[in-house]
Amino acid sequence: MKRPVRFYPGLLASTGVVCMVLIGAGCQQTQTTQTSAGPVPAPESWQDLMAKEKTDQRDQAVALYVDAMMLIELNNHAEAIRMLQMATELDPEFALAFSLQGDLYQQTHEYEKSAQAYEKATELDPWSFKDFFNLGKVYQALKEFARAVKAYVSACTLDPKHYEAHYNAAQCFYLIQDYSQSMDYAQKAKTIDPQRAEPEILLGDLYEVQKDHTQAINAYRRALELEGNKPEIMVSLARAYLRSGRYSAAKELLSAVVEMEPGNSLAHQYLGFSHLRLKEVDEAIASYIKAVETADNDYMAHKSLGVAYMIKYFADRDSATRDLGLEQWKRSLAINPDQPKLQKFLEQYQ
Repeated sequence: MKRPVRFYPGLLASTGVVCMVLIGAGCQQTQTTQTSAGPVPAPESWQDLMAKEKTDQRDQAVALYVDAMMLIELNNHAEAIRMLQMATELDPEFALAFSLQGDLYQQTHEYEKSAQAYEKATELDPWSFKDFFNLGKVYQALKEFARAVKAYVSACTLDPKHYEAHYNAAQCFYLIQDYSQSMDYAQKAKTIDPQRAEPEILLGDLYEVQKDHTQAINAYRRALELEGNKPEIMVSLARAYLRSGRYSAAKELLSAVVEMEPGNSLAHQYLGFSHLRLKEVDEAIASYIKAVETADNDYMAHKSLGVAYMIKYFADRDSATRDLGLEQWKRSLAINPDQPKLQKFLEQYQ
């Protein structure tokens, strides 16, 4: 950068006096000559030069941003990021460049770098829905749900009709156990797009947390109406049936699930519980055996199978059945030793 020339008024005045004394009319003649040629341009101030330099830097930053966009078209993301880094060094207030950095880092799953870029973009442009929304997404991917909530709430404020922003906010509020806010945003998402099943499923989960099983059942049913017979929704509905004491309804639903997905260990476990509650012990044992076969490292499946065997033992007093039950409890404790009550039962009946 060219060093600016500084001018001092006092020094210029003194120089003028000396000039008049030494050469008299000659100085006047010079002045006349200059005047006849036009006004003498005023020297640029330091502030003017700084402003010009800043403008030049911004122009260079924009050119680098354009280069980065062309490199993205050519699938050269690494070089595009380098161009954007240079652009933001030249112009630290270039919100679009930070935003594009965030996009590229998000695509390569470098979520921490992406979050940093989006944070800067939202700081520089607090009206950018896109950057707040993407900031929420990368924080959600990082499992930083409190930060994700903050970003999503800003996005929802900027676009009150955006379905995904509201649904994602509801999800994250649920994960930080702010169930009231989760309920509000899930209801808003449902209002924005009544044909989507996800808010109904989340509402079902929220009602379950609040032990409002009737409302949970209604929400899961609405989700099934929208999505059809999806096993994961059917299992959630069956769980709500179990918790509300509707064991026959749960059994019917879970029987359909295991026909659709024979390897669904959780469905087999819930079906086993349904059978136990309906005093169908042999059927319960058969369901729990299926659960163990499909998920041998599931300590709850082994524990539940052991319970079913022990219930049968108390009915027929067959020591072989008791031994089968104890063996399942040992297996459960081997997988998860932190079960003090089960350990006491094992010691009691050995």
